[in-house]
Amino acid sequence: MRLSTDAARDDARSRTVLAAAMDAGIELFDTADAYALDDRDIGHNERLIASLPRRPFVVTKGGLTRPDGAWVPNGRARHLVAAAGASAERLGAIDLYLLHAIDPRVPLATSVRALAKLRDDGVVRAIGLSNIGAHQLEQALAITSIDGVEIELGPYQLDAIRGGLVAACRARGIRVLAHRPFGGPAGVKRLARDEVAGELARQLGVTPHELVLAWLVAQGVVPLPGATRIETVHSSARAQRLTLSPDVVAALDAHWLAMPVPARESVAIASDREVVMIVGMPAAGKSTLAADYAARGYVRLNRDDRGGSLADIARVLDRELANGAARVVLDNTYGTRASRAAVIAVAHRHGVPVHCLVATTSLEQAQANAVARMLELHGRLLEPSELARAKLIAPSVQFRYRRSYEPPRADEGFARIEDLAFVPLPATGRRALVVELDDIVWRKRPSSPAALELIPGARDALAAWHAAGFALAGTTWLTPRELDARLQELLDLPIAIARCTHPAGPPVCWCRKPLPGLALWLAREHGYDLTASVHVGKGPADRGFATRAGLRYVDIADGWPAPPTMET
Repeated sequence: MRLSTDAARDDARSRTVLAAAMDAGIELFDTADAYALDDRDIGHNERLIASLPRRPFVVTKGGLTRPDGAWVPNGRARHLVAAAGASAERLGAIDLYLLHAIDPRVPLATSVRALAKLRDDGVVRAIGLSNIGAHQLEQALAITSIDGVEIELGPYQLDAIRGGLVAACRARGIRVLAHRPFGGPAGVKRLARDEVAGELARQLGVTPHELVLAWLVAQGVVPLPGATRIETVHSSARAQRLTLSPDVVAALDAHWLAMPVPARESVAIASDREVVMIVGMPAAGKSTLAADYAARGYVRLNRDDRGGSLADIARVLDRELANGAARVVLDNTYGTRASRAAVIAVAHRHGVPVHCLVATTSLEQAQANAVARMLELHGRLLEPSELARAKLIAPSVQFRYRRSYEPPRADEGFARIEDLAFVPLPATGRRALVVELDDIVWRKRPSSPAALELIPGARDALAAWHAAGFALAGTTWLTPRELDARLQELLDLPIAIARCTHPAGPPVCWCRKPLPGLALWLAREHGYDLTASVHVGKGPADRGFATRAGLRYVDIADGWPAPPTMET
């Protein structure tokens, strides 16, 4: 990749490196159309490989675009068909074609079907997926056969082993490719300080990096070291010829896989002891569930309270069970099989069953919960820069969790799995009419406060609601105070205004629609019961805003809702 993504690249030097790799006996080359500087440079790395005098086994990938140098997924079938066709033209033939990354905007099934058609049509010889988990592999296998999987895997990134992906591929004869085998620059430095690996490497007369590559081969995977110099090419070739003894592999397993991988068979343990693992996205209500268990005498292990990593929490669990703890509860999201594996393995080693509680809270409800927690702690909506300092989650955290989530299954070693739905507390307060001001109350964005004009009928509708004894709230992109004053002048009604002042782009704040921050803040400030209130808006963002806030939604295309009477 770096032969093409480095701004200081030298194509002549790169071709020399690639030719040296072939001369050293390396036969598989991993590339992608997106290995380039930007969209105008797409296919650069593939063209380098195509220029070699002999043709290696080529793995290439599609499904990422490079607008202005960014990395943006595009898993649409039309894009994959066009991208694979272009890659085949550059390379002559494609031995293995992978979906580079899952596009959260496109169902995985859509992308997988497109790959299968490419293979059926002879555009590519084999297909696979990159950057996935075991659950996503199963989803793909339900559609078609998969020939290869590429994931990040090395001594300091072992999720693919802990989560069962490598074992699942091995059982089905699926080739596993491991990119970033050293963990990037930080991993290279860490490996240089690794005393166990260093000592074993010295005994074998190899470098620690060659030892890592040979160890990965022993795990049944094909490591993909990203060599950019002839010296590292020769080192990779030496590692390819290195066969580790079972004793060395066992020593490295014990060192790097410090927490064992749990058995996949069902574990039947007769015991009055129990470990409860609460699984759910951030702000799904796990803390409330865990507090209930703690009140019943369970030892609670939570990373937010104790700090450290999930591996540290598993070690604490090990100590607690060794010291005789009968009941322990853990609530740390545990969204993937890999994140859950160490806890299950530790519990099994002590003969303790693991009961999994899954908080099945929807994303929309979890978003509302996150805002409610913020308002409870701080009384206001925090700025994006404040969220991390306050140890509160940003919207992107929940989106990432949903993309990577793997539902718990019995084959992980759970004694029991139970789904629990979130039950919100009943709301109290006054009814409100929550209005999207843009395009609903005024015609267009005014150039000045004096130019602000109401849409005909808007004032009468709002006045009717106000006359019925209900409060009015609104959102607006406008910031100057005089515009607020102008709005008050035009309406001649009390109105509470809440606004998002943050720039466009991916949501980094909780106040941008469809996120529910503004509605929940208004409810807290003015005593509104949102479940009894109405939101008048226009379009999907307003509808989503109403759903997350618990408001009844009325689209302005259907007309203004009639104001309620005092009796209703």
